[in-house]
Amino acid sequence: MQGKSLQDVYKSYCAGKPEMESKQFSKLIKDCKLTDKKFTLNDIDIVFAKVKSGKVKTITFPEFQNAIAEIAKRKGTTKEAIEGKIAGHGGATYSGTKADYVKFHDDKSTYTGVYAKGGPTTVDAGRGGMVSDISQTCNRQAADVRGVLKK
Repeated sequence: MQGKSLQDVYKSYCAGKPEMESKQFSKLIKDCKLTDKKFTLNDIDIVFAKVKSGKVKTITFPEFQNAIAEIAKRKGTTKEAIEGKIAGHGGATYSGTKADYVKFHDDKSTYTGVYAKGGPTTVDAGRGGMVSDISQTCNRQAADVRGVLKK
C-alpha cells in the first residue's frame, strides 16, 4: 500500500460527498484495473445495483465494502486482495486531452496577412490611414444602371 486506507481511496472518488455514485464507482474499478474476463464492464453496474439500498442512486462506505466482497466472489479471489489493489492504487487520477502541435496555428512566425500585420482599426480614421466607416470606401458619384460613372 502507498499509505492510503481503503476509506481514503473511497473518499477521493466521492468528490467530497459522503456517498459514491455509479459513475464514480465505475471509474474506481477501471482505474484499479480490476476488470478481466471474469469481471467485465457490465458486471460493474450489476454489482453496484446489487449493493445499493432501495431506489437511491449512491452507495455508502459499508455498501462499498460489500461491493468489494461481491467483486472478489465474482473474480474468484479474496476480499483482502481486492482491497489491497484498491488501496495500492492510491486515489482518483484525472487526466485531460493534450492538443497536438500544429505548425501553422501554434507557430506565430508562419502567420501571414491580417493575422501577422493586424487589420484595420478605427483609431487611425481621418489620418489618411485606415477607414472607420463604409462611407469612406464608397464612391457616391452619380452612375448609370450598369454602375458606370457619369461624367
